[in-house]
Amino acid sequence: MKNILHIITSPRGKESISIKLGNALVNEVLQTHPGSTVTELNLAEHPLPHLDEATVNALRTPVDQHTELQKEVIKASDAAIAQLFDADILVIGVPLYNFGVPSNLKSWLDHVLRAGKTFSYTAEGPKGLAAGKKVYLAFSSGGVYSEGPATGLDFATPYLTAVLGFIGIQDVSVIRAEGLAIPGLKENAFDKALASIEV
Repeated sequence: MKNILHIITSPRGKESISIKLGNALVNEVLQTHPGSTVTELNLAEHPLPHLDEATVNALRTPVDQHTELQKEVIKASDAAIAQLFDADILVIGVPLYNFGVPSNLKSWLDHVLRAGKTFSYTAEGPKGLAAGKKVYLAFSSGGVYSEGPATGLDFATPYLTAVLGFIGIQDVSVIRAEGLAIPGLKENAFDKALASIEV
């Protein structure tokens, strides 16, 4: 049995391809690991706050020196990190927005990438502390970015692979539903993505 964390980032609800693809991935994982639990984190409906001065100061202050205000403002980050560590498998919806990740996903990452919590600085360099997890990125895009002239414009998947790797999560698979705005490709894009799922 596995603990699956399904992170939704698209605000499009039932129309969202990344949500549909994420749901399909979750179902495939459940078939492979019967009895697993699924926790849904909908960042479109319940986004973590963008970092502000109070939160940044709290993140940079040792826990044993936190004021009552700092203890309060850091609760969202602590909860997000606890949820991350509870998960064995993450399914993350990644609609490509202006060649990058949705801002709500960036905010989540800003809260979970924390020195002393999900990574540490050592004499040999940074060390990830969240190793041993599997991540599936349910990627959707209007154009085609896996090959061809627009390959270099997908900054989302390299970024996510890098930041997840920084905290020790090396096993990342990308399932792409792409060409969703291109006639001749969009008609079969989702089915092609489904056929590429391997768990």
